Amino acid sequence: MHRALLPSLVASAASYLTFVSVPFIEHGPVLGFAYQQRLGAGELAGAVAIGVGAGIGGRAFARAIRFAKQLKVSHSPWRLAIGGGVALAALAGASQALFGEPLTLGPGVSILDWLGEAPALRLVVMLFFFRAAATIATVAAGGVGGLFIPLAMQGVLMGTVVGHALGWLGWGAEGAIWPMLGLAAFLAAGYRTPIAAVMFVAESSGGAAVVPALIAAAVSQLVAGSASVSLAQKVERLGHLETRFALPLASALATDVMTVPPDATVAEFVWNHAIGRRKRSLPVVDGAKYLGTCTIDAAAALNRDEWEHRTVASITVDDMPTARPSWSLRDAVAAMRSVNADQLAVTDDSGTFIGVVYESEIVKLGEILDQTEGV
Repeated sequence: MHRALLPSLVASAASYLTFVSVPFIEHGPVLGFAYQQRLGAGELAGAVAIGVGAGIGGRAFARAIRFAKQLKVSHSPWRLAIGGGVALAALAGASQALFGEPLTLGPGVSILDWLGEAPALRLVVMLFFFRAAATIATVAAGGVGGLFIPLAMQGVLMGTVVGHALGWLGWGAEGAIWPMLGLAAFLAAGYRTPIAAVMFVAESSGGAAVVPALIAAAVSQLVAGSASVSLAQKVERLGHLETRFALPLASALATDVMTVPPDATVAEFVWNHAIGRRKRSLPVVDGAKYLGTCTIDAAAALNRDEWEHRTVASITVDDMPTARPSWSLRDAVAAMRSVNADQLAVTDDSGTFIGVVYESEIVKLGEILDQTEGV
């Protein structure tokens, strides 16, 4: 959302100035990393390894979160709340027994202090899965809040595990960098925002780990694919024309349209509609049932002495495509082009007539959006 960049920068600066001006609030960073060693081949190669791991983990985590969000609209909120509460209570009890404190509750910043006590590697691995399960259960149960810090903590845990593995290989790299790289890579893979993830790590660490963080974030993006924890995130940046084509069909749907019954004569169609109202074609509707389209070309192919006793039903074209209300404008334009038509009837799944989409209205919609863009 490039238009939100400048307001976001102003809001960010204003919030930071407000934060540091409050005298009774501690101004230290939420995630206080420290890394001052020079970068070597070990750190750069380790960044690639972390990127691969974060890409795989971030893809699985994003899909699980999206599934959890979809559960909220397909199941009873009471059942989800009760089930989520039971799951969170069980995870908190297990966490208390295994780690000495309920690390599965809350956003997870307390994990940093726990990691400072050098826990066993198996406990770090277990906490990674415990935290993921707790976050998924919270989202599925209807819990509100952000996923930024939970994703960051998953990355810190994953980076710690990979750092231990690299230490076993004798790479000898500084251990403090691995949680930072895991954070950047997992955030990038989960939200598909590599620049934001790297900037977050850069400001949290004093800028010491930007290069390996960029490598880890880039690799995680390649491995993670298009998965994201955000249901509404755009997978690509669209131009104005593509954005309009992505609009719902309802934005150009005409429902108050003239129709003709199937038992009307061709003469009535020609004189009353084609000539009288300058309509080259009309939907043929029997009650509420859409039957097809009657065109002036079909009427002109008949002898004029047949117009009085031939009905519209006899010249109705019933093999034209019909649109559904759930379509986008792009779908409608593609259907029109497939049969070289300038309009498309819209029906529901049972064939009930809803309205018509005209090619001219889609073009006009673009002009209207241009004129109202700054309003």
